[in-house]
Amino acid sequence: MRKRYHHGNLVDSLIAAAIELIEEKGVEQLSVREVAKKAGVSPGAPFRHFSNKTALLTAVAEQAISRLTDAVQSALEKVDNDLPLGRLRAIGLGYLEWAIANPTHFQIVSSRSLIDFHGSERLVRQNNEIRQLMVALIAEAQARGDLRAGVAPDDLILSSRAFIYGVVRMWIDGHFKEWQVEGPPDAAMHRALDLFIALLSAAPAQN
Repeated sequence: MRKRYHHGNLVDSLIAAAIELIEEKGVEQLSVREVAKKAGVSPGAPFRHFSNKTALLTAVAEQAISRLTDAVQSALEKVDNDLPLGRLRAIGLGYLEWAIANPTHFQIVSSRSLIDFHGSERLVRQNNEIRQLMVALIAEAQARGDLRAGVAPDDLILSSRAFIYGVVRMWIDGHFKEWQVEGPPDAAMHRALDLFIALLSAAPAQN
């Protein structure tokens, strides 16, 4: 039976249909017309909102980053203290929880060749908001002496982003088995995050 969309909710229905098709066939096989069929609408209906596949996938990415923002905010609200490293860890936890719950969203928003990232005000803004929060927390942690001195904040931000992105990418791409990661993937990723935070806060090497 064909799926039907609720009146006034076509965009959300098309995004949901696109995600289902990506999970079934892969993003390479996705087409706007196939999404229309999956959503149970006429072939031309999606083109009122999305001029092409890139525009549709950019909308998927916008939904992804909104969910990421919500996950990060939820994780921050659960922190029982205001210590900057604890809040930085919470951002990482929010990212992990979001990626585990939304692996297809992660893949789309991470693939700059599939979406028009810089053409989306929402993507640019919400991504920058998370980055600016990290900038503030790292500056506070350095001012408190919680991080080793002499490391540029931009380098710490890049390292943090590379770590959290890389560990999720390894899980999604199926690398955990060959690297002999034991136990549930989410527990392994949480342990890796805790180790990374511990390394950030390690005392500088003695001369």
